[in-house]
Amino acid sequence: MAGLEVAFIDLQSYWNNVRHHTQDISVDHLIVRRGQAFKITLYFRNQGFQQGLDDIIFVAETEDAVYLDSEPQRQEYVVSDYGFIYQGNKSWIHPCPWNFGQFEERILDICLELLDKSLNFQVDPAMDTALRGSPVYLSRVVCAMINSNDDNGVLNGNWTENYGDGVNPAEWTGSVAILKQWHASGCQPVRYGQCWVFAAVMCTVMRCLGIPTRVVTNFDSGHDTDGNLVIDEYYDSTGRILENKKKDTVWNFHVWNECWMARQDLPPGYGGWQVLDATPQETSNGLYCCGPASVRAIKDGEVDLNYDTPFVFSMVNADCMSWLVLGGKEEKLHQDTATVGNSISTKSVLSDERDDITESYKYSEGSPQERQVYFKAVEKLKARRTQGPLQANPQPPRPTSRFQDGPRGWDAPSPQHSGALQVALKFTLVDPPNMGQDINFVLLALNMSPQLKDLKVNLSAQSLLHDGSPLCPFWQDTAFISLSPKEEKSYRCKIPYCQYSRYLSEDKLIRISALGEEKSRPEKILVNKIISLTYPAIIINVQGAAVVRQPLSIQVIFSNPLLEPVEDCVLTVEGSGLFKKQQRILIGVLKPQHRVSVTLKTVPFKSGQRQIQANLSSNKFKDIKGYRNVYVGFGL
Repeated sequence: MAGLEVAFIDLQSYWNNVRHHTQDISVDHLIVRRGQAFKITLYFRNQGFQQGLDDIIFVAETEDAVYLDSEPQRQEYVVSDYGFIYQGNKSWIHPCPWNFGQFEERILDICLELLDKSLNFQVDPAMDTALRGSPVYLSRVVCAMINSNDDNGVLNGNWTENYGDGVNPAEWTGSVAILKQWHASGCQPVRYGQCWVFAAVMCTVMRCLGIPTRVVTNFDSGHDTDGNLVIDEYYDSTGRILENKKKDTVWNFHVWNECWMARQDLPPGYGGWQVLDATPQETSNGLYCCGPASVRAIKDGEVDLNYDTPFVFSMVNADCMSWLVLGGKEEKLHQDTATVGNSISTKSVLSDERDDITESYKYSEGSPQERQVYFKAVEKLKARRTQGPLQANPQPPRPTSRFQDGPRGWDAPSPQHSGALQVALKFTLVDPPNMGQDINFVLLALNMSPQLKDLKVNLSAQSLLHDGSPLCPFWQDTAFISLSPKEEKSYRCKIPYCQYSRYLSEDKLIRISALGEEKSRPEKILVNKIISLTYPAIIINVQGAAVVRQPLSIQVIFSNPLLEPVEDCVLTVEGSGLFKKQQRILIGVLKPQHRVSVTLKTVPFKSGQRQIQANLSSNKFKDIKGYRNVYVGFGL
């Protein structure tokens, strides 16, 4: 008797894809997720299937190493195709809207092409393909392919402020245009990206491949180049921060990803959220990638666990040492334990609110647990460098935060100076720091001693890049302040727009610093504040109800916030399920403080919760942004 002969297989793509939440990618091709049942029908040519007589053997692997048991979290970290990336500084945290677009046309094919372009696949295609079931392996491959330092990855990084042959990183509002440009160019790197762009594109790829992923921002992020868990910063006598010879820096903010996965290669308890950082900072096993590093291992100081845990630990928990450079000599000002790693942020689940996840990475600043973990990590790294066992050195004395000795919220000297100087300094803004307006602020000085204090305070202001790199100072002042016992005084300062506008970086960051000393005494106190200049947001109005396959009008209102005309104005608008591609409208010249309204027409093609993202760029600014959430109904 002849065996069964398969004539046709019905993959039931539509039925399966709807139940696997992949119908937005395709209903014509079967796309299923790990660990979930699916249905197919087999038709036989020569005879029907006879229960008990005929055998059909199916081979399937059902283990799901990235299973997340919360349905709301699965919706947020796998299915949601838009979100926010947090920027600014710890005192002014600003959500930047982003279109991840992982279900858009051809994105899945581009993500698979990305895997095939990796160095791993080029060297050994069979081995690479066999290992793709491991999220640890796959995430490292994707991480290396998002940047182009080792291969023809997706993005070129650029921190020079010279973007003439590409796109300023601040102008991007979504991943789809970047991935499609990379594919259309024959897989040539797209110009340009910085940390938030690398992280956003990686989020798109990982969610598209079914791995729960979120974008995380760390404010005051350490970049420790020599692995000693100390960031050294150097200042001159005016309080100006100097370029660091060691290249240690504190980034105003840094953005990476967390991916959810089991870690069977690590001891129990270290699965769950893992840090992956596609920004090319340091190499890992010879390639520019970072992670996956267990978030739990980072909090516990287990810096000897794979992968790249020491580097990630330093980004959130390094100490910061300030030095005064005078006459070629370096004088230690203070060591601060609280500067690095603040307000670690991600978008909340199924909400537009911000979720502070700092406690997932570190114990509270100033707590005994935080210091114990820090010194544990230091000793583990010393042991690794010496290739010897951990040494039972006595715990070094705890460096003290500059906030400890003074009143809450004040900057006070480190303990070796506090007994002598007993003065606290603090900067406070008088008005919101709006772009195009003068910056008004005050320096507050408090005498905590019972004696008269005569202070000389050197003040300065300079622009910064968001990676902490200082630019030339453009404002200086000197204040002489006499303080009676326990007296508080304020010194008013103003930096005119006409002065700072010529020196402002495209990151719109200004660092104001004050270096104070008492006459005839050697003790000094340093205080600084980073100001993020802000723009008025774009306003987006949806006119009428949004319904699938029904025309929809969208009004976009924006203005030139400056007291001078701006040229080369371009408005870009996008939104997955609402626009087939990014809309680009040439505006031209905008008069000073001129307000403009533009109406766009589109036809939504996907139902459900959607988001519109918009950006306005010009020759004077690059990233005035806005967004609007829209619910698109099914219609008839």
